[in-house]
Amino acid sequence: MTVPSNETTSDAERRRLRRGLSVWQAVGISVALMAPSMAININPQGTAGLVGRATPLAFLLAAIAVLLIAYVFVRLCQYYRHAGSVYAFAGATLGARAGAVAGLGLMATYMFYGMVTASAAGIFGSAFLDQIGLWTDQPSWAGYAIAGLALVLAYISSVLPARRATTTLLTIEGITVALIVIIAAIVLVRMLAGNAPGDASVTLDVFKVASGTDSSTLFLGIVFGLLSFAGFEAAATLGEEANQPQRDIPRAILGTAIFGGLYFVVITAIEMMAFGTDEAGVAAFTGSSALMGDIGTSYIGAWVGDIVTLGAAISAFACCLACIVGAARLLFALTRDFAPDNPIAGTAANGSPAVASGSIAALIAVIAAVWALFFDAKIEDTFLWSATIGTLILIVAYVLATLGCIKLVFIDRKLDVPQWQVVIPVAALLMLLYTLYRNVFPYPTEGPARFFPVVAFGWLLLVAVVVILSPGLARRLTAGLVAADERSDDATH
Repeated sequence: MTVPSNETTSDAERRRLRRGLSVWQAVGISVALMAPSMAININPQGTAGLVGRATPLAFLLAAIAVLLIAYVFVRLCQYYRHAGSVYAFAGATLGARAGAVAGLGLMATYMFYGMVTASAAGIFGSAFLDQIGLWTDQPSWAGYAIAGLALVLAYISSVLPARRATTTLLTIEGITVALIVIIAAIVLVRMLAGNAPGDASVTLDVFKVASGTDSSTLFLGIVFGLLSFAGFEAAATLGEEANQPQRDIPRAILGTAIFGGLYFVVITAIEMMAFGTDEAGVAAFTGSSALMGDIGTSYIGAWVGDIVTLGAAISAFACCLACIVGAARLLFALTRDFAPDNPIAGTAANGSPAVASGSIAALIAVIAAVWALFFDAKIEDTFLWSATIGTLILIVAYVLATLGCIKLVFIDRKLDVPQWQVVIPVAALLMLLYTLYRNVFPYPTEGPARFFPVVAFGWLLLVAVVVILSPGLARRLTAGLVAADERSDDATH
């Protein structure tokens, strides 16, 4: 990389992330942020409240949508190698303003998901301590205390070199997922053998909508499925740190999406069968606080529930760490382009964007404190509120990335791809837009849900207004994105 005349080589190095990540370490960020072991315990209940026994079918549709979106990220990552993920993807294809909206949007999503996962760590952690008798009769702030500890530890871990952090993430999540798969296999064997509790049995009814339920409701349930998959694209933020980014990052993203699809569909099907597909079973499923924990207790033993709860807490912590890692690299990339002298645009001696990581962790703590002190939010509320807001923003970021992919690949023809494949990103775009529509309309008229779209779209609108009214900012962003495009173009020829 050529160093501009007005800066020294050391200045350029200070704003450069270090390479050295393998494809498996890139997978670690995506899998940890997706947090399959945490998601499988708490997300299917939301879908079951809408579509009942057909929850696995809704997750199957969500998996199809995610695979379509994965195509978008795979193609973009084959061309670009940039820490800014959708900021670079949308910015270099649709313009700097669109890039800023997409990048800051995804950064906000990762930040809100950091709150989601810190809250989940607090919920599962406090439940585990209560179950084993170490901390009973807990005060109302117990969940917040453990969530705060998880956030602090996640920040400390995030400023370690990404190679060390991602290896840790993959190890933690891998162990927890393996435990859940083993439990699911035992449950499946017992159902096939005919000795399952409550006479539960294997049935394909879990892939059929029950009579009396409108089939279109499945598309409402997809929202919770997308929430479960959210973060599968996080490896895209490691484009400047992977050894072979244009090969390894697409593999990591596609591999994570395929794994997630198989995992969520199969495990949710086993969960629903284990609880039962009748009205009582669906009600118990919907009311469960930890699906695999309850199933483990019923099918194997009480001690299994404790292990699963602990595993879910560890998974939530790992996901919180991944959220901070992803958000920090987006903030780092954006700041490097429009304010290169800002400390946030610098890296520590070990090559990690330490100041950006600290800024993200501090924002998460401030928002949680405001909600708790001024809106009387419980730890479960911070989980739900931040999950909804983050998902709304995420869908918009995915839409912009998809539009960028269509322009890059099928209009500008920057990659040698058969033209018929345009149907894939178009299908992804249609599913995203419809999901966004069903998640907002009919508009909530009461409760905290009234403010979720306001916060999500208010943030995106604020970013758009600032960028539009600041031509100088747009020019600086454009310069950085043009440089990224030129480097990518050189690398692909």
